[in-house]
Amino acid sequence: MKPSHVVRGVSSSKSPAASGTAKPAENGGTLRFGMICIAVASLAPNGALAQDTAADFPRRPVRIIVPAAPGGGADIIARLIGQQLGKSLGQTFLVDNRPGAANIVGTEIVAKAPPDGYTLIVNTAGPMSINPLIYAKLPYDAMKDFAPISNVADTAFVLVVNPTVPAKSIAELIALAKAKPGQLAYASWGRGSANHLGTELFMMMAQVKLLHVPYKGSGAAMPDVLAGNVQMIFDTIASSVPQIRAGRLRPLGVSALKRSGAIPEVPTISESGLDGYEAGSWFGFLAPARTPREIVAKLHGEIIKAMKLPEVQERLAGLGLEPVGNTPAQFGEQIRSDLAKWGKVVQAAGIQPE
Repeated sequence: MKPSHVVRGVSSSKSPAASGTAKPAENGGTLRFGMICIAVASLAPNGALAQDTAADFPRRPVRIIVPAAPGGGADIIARLIGQQLGKSLGQTFLVDNRPGAANIVGTEIVAKAPPDGYTLIVNTAGPMSINPLIYAKLPYDAMKDFAPISNVADTAFVLVVNPTVPAKSIAELIALAKAKPGQLAYASWGRGSANHLGTELFMMMAQVKLLHVPYKGSGAAMPDVLAGNVQMIFDTIASSVPQIRAGRLRPLGVSALKRSGAIPEVPTISESGLDGYEAGSWFGFLAPARTPREIVAKLHGEIIKAMKLPEVQERLAGLGLEPVGNTPAQFGEQIRSDLAKWGKVVQAAGIQPE
């Protein structure tokens, strides 16, 4: 029942209440019934009155949650694409950084947000495809609580070593690790992080044993690698390039299946002897589950338009990112595929859920 119908039913001059013939109890019951109908109609999240159509979306500012601190890849992507969405859709897209607990805090916010398109998230493989394998209990379901929109870009790692390590190629590193099992240490951004699992996959395929030294993020790990306290790390290309150019780190291989435009002289690990090796992460837009398909489709179309802009392409290349721009269905399948892939690594490495 629409509110306008309810109001007319209560206040019509032809009603018993208006003519004064209704008993007080009946009049009170009619009013209560009308108020209940109004309340139900106004609270229904998918009702015609509460839900924007794709044609008039968005009618107010849209919030983009970033479940990580400012300055990282997800934050940069959110601001870069959000600015273009604001221009094309005529509304403000506000970036809201909500870091904490392995990106769980911000991810939970979006999982429980109203499915109306006004709360989005730029997330990575960690919260969506790795956390479900590492944590026994999560306040969200990666496969049920989100509507994928598009993967904006894939990010590969580069395996870098301190210059004191006597290895100048992947083959030489593998030989050194086999000669000194468990003695070469690698840094990660934390237990269960993307580069931790990427290194576990490397060890499995190379049949070597390295010593894991977990840190709380890249910022904490890199100083020890630069100082030589830890021998190596799989790090993002963007953050490693300045150190590589300065000679403070030696790159051995890129974790993607093709070379990076940012460091084209560095071979892939796959072409260096570990055929098919691939690891990394991605930066993608998602909405809460049950967000209307028409709104998801509209957001997807505008994100793809933004990605084609020269200034956006240039910025992504500068970060060492590989533009993707897949469909919602393809993005959802990518998340499922990552879950299956890293699930095998977690099982083989004996990593127990917390």
